[in-house]
Amino acid sequence: MTKPLLGGMEGVFIPVKDPKVSAKWYEEKLGLTLNYIEEEAAVMNIAAASQTVICLVKTLDHQPMKFPDNNFGVGKYYNFISNGDIEETYQLLCEKNVNVNAIGGEGNTKYFTFYDLDGNPLGVCQ
Repeated sequence: MTKPLLGGMEGVFIPVKDPKVSAKWYEEKLGLTLNYIEEEAAVMNIAAASQTVICLVKTLDHQPMKFPDNNFGVGKYYNFISNGDIEETYQLLCEKNVNVNAIGGEGNTKYFTFYDLDGNPLGVCQ
């Protein structure tokens, strides 16, 4: 077997209206840590052990991310992994007044969609 060409995901880019305002939302609601900010973007760490960063990019004529229609049931580009019990994660987001859809899934696989300040759909799975 050959060695994989790629070793992971460095960054996830999310379109936002105002990186400064969005960074505060991601910090307060999701617990991300601000790494770097400028007028056009904010770079945030998901967790200390995670290599992947979230880059909130200021867009012109902002439109929330929209995944193309499909028959697989996918409606978002990004799924975060729950840091513990997905029901607890769901409840904490509800308590923080985050717009969330109901938990779905089958068997051991559970997931839900939530929306950031700019209406971007994001997911949590377990």
